[in-house]
Amino acid sequence: PFAVAPAARLEELRLTALAAAMAADLARGGGPGLVAELEELVAAHRLREPFHALLVRALAAQGRRGEALEAYERIRTDLAEELGVDPGPELRAAHLEALREPDRVPRSNLPARLTSFVGRSGDISRLRGLLGAPGTRLVTLVGPGGAGKTRLALEAAAGLDVPDGVWLVELASAAGVRAAVESVLKVTDVVRALRGTSPLIVLDNCEHVIEEAATVARWLLSEIAGLRVLATSREPLDIPGETLHQVLPLPEAAELFAERAAAARPDLEVGEAEAELICRELDGIPLAIELAAARLRTMPVSVLVEQLGDRLAFRGGRTSEPRHRTLRDVIDWSWNLLSARERELLRELTVFSGGATYEAVAQVCGGDPGDLASLVDKSLISVSGDRYTMLETIRQYAAADLPELRQAHARYYTRLAETAEPHLRTGGQLAWLAVLDAEQDNLDAALRHSDDPLRLILARFWPWIMRGRRREMSEQAAAVLRRVGDVPPPGRELAYGLCRTLAGGPLSPAVLDSDHPAALNFWAMSGAQHPPDDVIELTERCVERLRGHHDLWTRSAALLVGGIVRFEYGSVAGAEDLLAPALDGFRETGDRWGQWATLYWLSLVAENRGDFAAALALAEEPERLAAELAGLDAPLGPMTFLLRLGQLRARAGEHEQAAATLERAWQSALRADDAVTKARVLHARAELARRTGDGDEAARLLARALPLGGTEAPAQLRSFMNVELARVAEPGPPLRRALELMETCGDRTARATVLEGVAEHLPPGAAAELLGAARAMRGVDGSADPHVVILSGRCRAALGADGFREALARGAALRSPERHALGLLAREPGSTQHGIGQPMV
Repeated sequence: PFAVAPAARLEELRLTALAAAMAADLARGGGPGLVAELEELVAAHRLREPFHALLVRALAAQGRRGEALEAYERIRTDLAEELGVDPGPELRAAHLEALREPDRVPRSNLPARLTSFVGRSGDISRLRGLLGAPGTRLVTLVGPGGAGKTRLALEAAAGLDVPDGVWLVELASAAGVRAAVESVLKVTDVVRALRGTSPLIVLDNCEHVIEEAATVARWLLSEIAGLRVLATSREPLDIPGETLHQVLPLPEAAELFAERAAAARPDLEVGEAEAELICRELDGIPLAIELAAARLRTMPVSVLVEQLGDRLAFRGGRTSEPRHRTLRDVIDWSWNLLSARERELLRELTVFSGGATYEAVAQVCGGDPGDLASLVDKSLISVSGDRYTMLETIRQYAAADLPELRQAHARYYTRLAETAEPHLRTGGQLAWLAVLDAEQDNLDAALRHSDDPLRLILARFWPWIMRGRRREMSEQAAAVLRRVGDVPPPGRELAYGLCRTLAGGPLSPAVLDSDHPAALNFWAMSGAQHPPDDVIELTERCVERLRGHHDLWTRSAALLVGGIVRFEYGSVAGAEDLLAPALDGFRETGDRWGQWATLYWLSLVAENRGDFAAALALAEEPERLAAELAGLDAPLGPMTFLLRLGQLRARAGEHEQAAATLERAWQSALRADDAVTKARVLHARAELARRTGDGDEAARLLARALPLGGTEAPAQLRSFMNVELARVAEPGPPLRRALELMETCGDRTARATVLEGVAEHLPPGAAAELLGAARAMRGVDGSADPHVVILSGRCRAALGADGFREALARGAALRSPERHALGLLAREPGSTQHGIGQPMV
């Protein structure tokens, strides 16, 4: 009994000290756990007013004024009913403060913005939706260093309505995760303090303490039912209930660069193209973009672009965190967390360009699949579909000189190209084209490094031809020839000969005697571009040799090539004899490309033999194939057929359908972003404008098309554009240019078309002579082109039937029709203004 009084006095002192400590904590801002602790104290000491006064103040300080007033009302009622007294001065003062306290935003320690937040509205919306969903309690933002994970987390968290507060716990320099949480929340027992509350804790930069961060997060979520956690890390926490949000390169990167550049140099204007180039080179990484923009304080944009190769040295401001001072520091942070084998594998992966499949990585690099998965988890490698890719910034950091691995890489992709090549001639060609398209960068890199480049380039010729990438094919062939020298290695004569042909050399015996798809194609290409005197004889000999080939596709391809050469050299009927069975063969093999190409030439044949309806029908037939082969480029891709279909519809008077078709072709040309392709479509649109009576629009379109064509466009196209220009402008100069371009062209059908166009501008006798020369070149009696039909009728009416036949015969006997036409233009300079063909539609 003697100890009762001292014990009571000591308990009173303890409670008074505890109240003082909590009052001090509240004065410093408190934490979300303070209310929970006070609620436990008032439950244990129901009538002790200091604890109730602190609870009222704490609730009011967190913006929870309604709950504060309810707490006051409860203690006031208890005091009146149990003790018959009113609240004392301290409790009444707390009540008065609560009444005066305005509603405030939820408590938080989130830092205020120093700069604007640009973009990522979709990410923010998803994150807020996840954190507001009942079943989601842990969301982890994962991504490479500098991707903007912290800024995104803070932006998403700041817009949430969290009554018990949003609390940022920075772990970058923390000694321990639990200690960091308790320090921020200002509590010594975080679970006891937060139990019964619903705060949001942001655990920032978990990667270097990943194990402890995962352990603490799982423990807190298990013990505190209302808690939600938003974590940022370069790898997942990998605990139950975790939802991952991948932070990808910033889509609005150019906008961010422009804004930060304006802040660094208000007087500097950065072009949109320059900003997009810089952001693309920097992988769209926000930190890299901000560091680059800061450099504009001391240099112009052009110098910054030149220095992008040294991006790892870009330096931030004085107050930047040490791990964010430079891009090298950012990646160092991740590099130091890797095992020795993970570092080795990351270096090895730099031999790939444009990503790689799992099979490719396993074949070239070998090793444990778990190491690759670990690099993905740590955001140094990303996965999209079945491909593993690496940001160029990380590639530059990890790049190493690995000659043996580069040869392994080259051997793997050589085998892949050789495996794919025969499948490109079957119904499975689309799937294999997709494989080769995905590996385009790796195939290019393999060709640069391979110790047997002729083997690889031979396997690449046919897909290049299918894709219409003749310029790329020629450039790569020239590069291989420079490496190989003047003598083909043993066993590589065919590939060497094909490369020589692309460089402008003659068809070698190795090419002429081959049944390789590229060799077959090169007969036609060489015949059109570099026609030797005996090209027809050589082609006919090759066709006869392969007519009995065991492979149906090879037989069909030989017939197609023979048909093309016959057509271009004036044997329209003979061309159809080969093209028709070629089409049947391609249909049987399932080769869409072969069908596509053959239908194109059959349409030309039908038009040139005067069957315009058949020409239009053959041009419309490939519509089904267009969707399947949408990825094929010129010269025989969907755009080319759309172009031809539009021109035929225009010539048939279907002007609205022609305009719609040519608009589709124009959009395809814009996507291809190829100057010659654009020129071809503009030429077709000019023809349509002229046929609908708008000569001024036709002239404007041709003024755009002619410079685009330049000297790289085929002579045929440049001549056709000049013939069209002559129909809507002063005809003399463009007609002379068109004839000069055709003098040395091996394409007899194109020469005939130009002669017919020139004939429109000459008197009847001279016009009929050029029509006769054109008929002889085509090997048929007439053309379905409305111009030629109308012109022939006018000449016959002016000259009489006998005179017309005689003029046609004189023209057919001409040895150099273009020279003759140029002479006519020179002898009768005014004739072009009053030609027999004027005016025409």
